[in-house]
Amino acid sequence: MLWETLILAFRAIRRNTLRSVLTILGVVIGVAAVIAMVTVGSGTSERIVSDISKLGSNLLVIRPGQGFGPGGPGSSAKPFNDADAAAIAAQVSGARAVAPASSKRATLILGNQNWTTQLTGTIDDYFITRQWNVASGREFSDGEIHAGSAVCIIGQTVRQNLFGAGDAIGQSFRVQSIPCRVIGVLEAKGQTGFGQDQDDVVILPLRTFQMRIAGNADVQLIFAAAREGVATAKVKSDIENLMRERRRIAVGEADDFNVQDVTEISNTLSTTTAVLTGLLSAVAAISLLVGGIGIMNIMLVSVTERTREIGIRLAVGALSRQVLSQFLIEAVVLSIFGGVLGIGVGLILAAIGGSYLGIPFVLNLPAVALAFVFSAVVGVVFGFFPARRAANLNPIEALRHE
Repeated sequence: MLWETLILAFRAIRRNTLRSVLTILGVVIGVAAVIAMVTVGSGTSERIVSDISKLGSNLLVIRPGQGFGPGGPGSSAKPFNDADAAAIAAQVSGARAVAPASSKRATLILGNQNWTTQLTGTIDDYFITRQWNVASGREFSDGEIHAGSAVCIIGQTVRQNLFGAGDAIGQSFRVQSIPCRVIGVLEAKGQTGFGQDQDDVVILPLRTFQMRIAGNADVQLIFAAAREGVATAKVKSDIENLMRERRRIAVGEADDFNVQDVTEISNTLSTTTAVLTGLLSAVAAISLLVGGIGIMNIMLVSVTERTREIGIRLAVGALSRQVLSQFLIEAVVLSIFGGVLGIGVGLILAAIGGSYLGIPFVLNLPAVALAFVFSAVVGVVFGFFPARRAANLNPIEALRHE
C-alpha cells in the first residue's frame, strides 16, 4: 500500500515538474543557507584553534599594565625585568619554561638590500614556550646569552628576503649599525588569523637586545608554558600572586600587570564564533518556514485541481486515511527533495566560501542530519492541512466539481 502511494505521489509531482521545482525552492534555499553557515562556522572555529595553538601550548603571557586600548596599559605601569622572569621560573612549580622578551621594529641591511622586521630579544626557553623549533643551525649557547653576543636566529620570511635560496647560516647582516651573525633558521609557522606573518622575525639574545638595541634592561613580556597535566588556571593564579608580591601591590589594589591565558582566549573566540554561527543559522532557517508555506500553498492548489479525482477515489471505496496519506506523502517527498538538494548546494557553497576565506572545510554531520530531518518535518507539518482537507471532501460534491 505504501509503495502504491509513493508511486502516485511521484506521478503527481512529475505531472507538474516546473511547479514542483518552484515549490521546493524555498526549502532548498533554507537548507543550503543553514548548512553553509554551520560548515563555515565550524571551519572558522577550527582555524581559530589552529592559529592560537601556533602561539604555544598551555601558554601564559604576562604584560605590564591592564589589557589593551582605552584603560589599557598606562605609561605609569612599571616594566618587568630579568629578575621577575627568574622568580617565576624558580617559584612557580607549574611552569615548565619561562622566557622574558622584548621587541622592536628595525631595518636589516645586507649589502644593497634592506628589510624591516620585528626584532625580539629573549632566551632559549622562548622556543619551548612558543613550540617553535630551529629548522637549521642551532639555538643560543649559555655563553652567547650571558655575554650578549651579536648572534641571531631568523624566521623563514627574513631568510627568503635577505638570502633567497642561499644558506643563511654563518652569514651576517647589520641591525642598525650592529653586525649580527645568523646561527639558526626557524621552521615556518605561517600567518596568524589576524594576518600577521609569524616568520617575519629575528630572535636575538635578550642581553644583546637590551644593551645594543633598546638601551635599557626592561622586559616587555614574559612567556610561561604550563607543565603537562597542570591546569593553566592554577599556574596563572600562582603567577598573579607572585607578581603582586614582587610589585608590592597591597590587598584591594588593582593589578598593574595582566596575565593572559591563551587557552582561555581560544575558548572564548570559539564560543563567540559558535554563537554567531547559531544566530546566522537561525535567521537562515526562517527561509525553511517560507518554503514550508510554499509547499502548503501549492498542495492546496493541487487539492482544488484534483477534487474530481479525489471524489472518484472515494466513490470507488478509497478510505479517507488513504487519501490523507497520498497528499501527505506528496508534500513530504517534495520537502525531502528540497532538503537533499539544499544539503548539496550548501556544502558546495561552504567549500567555495571556505576556499575564498582561507578556512578549512569541516563537515558537520549532525548539522547535515538535522537539516535533512527538519526538511522532512516541514513537509509533514505544512502538508498535513491540505492532505486533511482532501481526505474530508464529500465524494458526491467532489464528483460534481468542474
